[in-house]
Amino acid sequence: MAGEISEGSVPAYYREVHEAIRCRTDERVQVEVFQRLLQRTDLSKVVLNQIAEHVDSTDGFLSKLSLYKALALIALAQQGKQPSPKLLENCILELPKPQLGEPRDLSTLRMQPAQDDVLTLSQTLDGLLAKDTVQVELIPEKKGLFLKHVEYQVTSQRYKISVYRRYSDFDVFHEVLLQRFAYRVVPALPPKRMLKGVLTSLSEREFIEGRRRGLGRFINLVARHPFFSEDELVKTFLTFSGSDVQSKLRETCKKTGDEFMINRIATQAKEYLPADIQAQFSTSREMIRNIHNSFQRLRDRAEKMVERSKDNASDLLMFGKELSTLGSDASPVPSLASSQSTWGTLRQSLKSLSVEFAVLSDKAAQQGRREEDDVVEKLNLFLDLLQSYRDLCERHEKGVLHEHQKALHKYSVMKRQMMSVTVQHKEQASVEQLESRIVQQENAIQTMELRNYFSLFCLHQETQLIFTYLPITSHILGSFVNSQVQGHREVRQLFENNFSTDPPLWRHHSREGQISFKLATETDGWYS
Repeated sequence: MAGEISEGSVPAYYREVHEAIRCRTDERVQVEVFQRLLQRTDLSKVVLNQIAEHVDSTDGFLSKLSLYKALALIALAQQGKQPSPKLLENCILELPKPQLGEPRDLSTLRMQPAQDDVLTLSQTLDGLLAKDTVQVELIPEKKGLFLKHVEYQVTSQRYKISVYRRYSDFDVFHEVLLQRFAYRVVPALPPKRMLKGVLTSLSEREFIEGRRRGLGRFINLVARHPFFSEDELVKTFLTFSGSDVQSKLRETCKKTGDEFMINRIATQAKEYLPADIQAQFSTSREMIRNIHNSFQRLRDRAEKMVERSKDNASDLLMFGKELSTLGSDASPVPSLASSQSTWGTLRQSLKSLSVEFAVLSDKAAQQGRREEDDVVEKLNLFLDLLQSYRDLCERHEKGVLHEHQKALHKYSVMKRQMMSVTVQHKEQASVEQLESRIVQQENAIQTMELRNYFSLFCLHQETQLIFTYLPITSHILGSFVNSQVQGHREVRQLFENNFSTDPPLWRHHSREGQISFKLATETDGWYS
């Protein structure tokens, strides 16, 4: 019946009502908005149900003509008549006017993103970091004399529980997270093993430690994500202490389906998107790409500085050991040496000086560890997040968007086939079969369109998440500056406490048979 109502036969009031309550981005009307409109009529529940039964809706929306039909049925019911399509046929040329008040007042029935702002993430960096802190510690498990596999103790501060996980458990968890949240930033896992044939200076122990750190970054980003953190999958991974966590994770994922199936506004995502969503997405993506590239270079430099601190610590320690070796030489001074030779006393001073170099070595090592944990590791966490965003953008373009375009192409081919079959007057059975396939393809395209809009909706939120994390960069840089200042201050204090501040030369003075070493440290600002 809705198809028999034409634009020309529709009263101006109908058009004004439609304009007041339609979606902002197209001509459809949300079913929820239509239900609110019905509530304004003061008709009985039975009559309202009768009207709703005669009005077609698809994926939570009414078309413009379906709304017009509904308005006519409302008007008939308000006149005390039976709201049926058959009765509507009698007044198709002059549709009755429903009593709904001024159209401009009906706009309040429409979904208001500003009031129900599901698109905007109201998160702060402190709020995200406070959601949880998860420790991942290494527990090698040995059976007999051979190392069978590595286990990790995973401790959630939020749930106050420790569970034991293997790398394969993390792998399955990552897999089901991607299935559930295909349109969100899911961080990548570190590699399971060193790549064969790739030149690397890493030892097996260093690789395992690097993998532990990578797993720690992964689980912390997941546990702090505004949507993942409240999902049953994350709770299961962090708290389930049964024997088969992998089966439990797969079972949990299968039970509820992906986010598109369970999100209450998934099919309405288009309604909440800004008109310039594509332009915003392109601008944000380019900015985040540049930030990612710059911070990768900063991380690489920070890693080199950490390595230099470690090398410096090693060199200072070896320097001190050589001094100790010299000072520990107990062989007598040859008689050929001058009776005034001070080598014996000098040797003892060298040995005592080696202790100071051991302390210097320890300070350099501490600075290296401090900057590895507070600077490099946090930079890696930030980079993992940025990389997962870039991966998400690629999934959007090569996944749902690409599949949508393929489906549209397939649909156009089928339509051409249909035209060809009709022209050639093929058998009715083949025509009906092709018609059925076209209908199925239309449904598939409609679902893909909805998924495409939901993917954009999620991308918009994930972009906000990235910008929420950006202030962490100032925390990281602050940690780096503080570590450098602390390291230089400690070295300066060490020199000031153990050496005099005479002219900047190593020299020894014989004074009543004693040798004193003096090293000046000019306060030229380098240590301050």
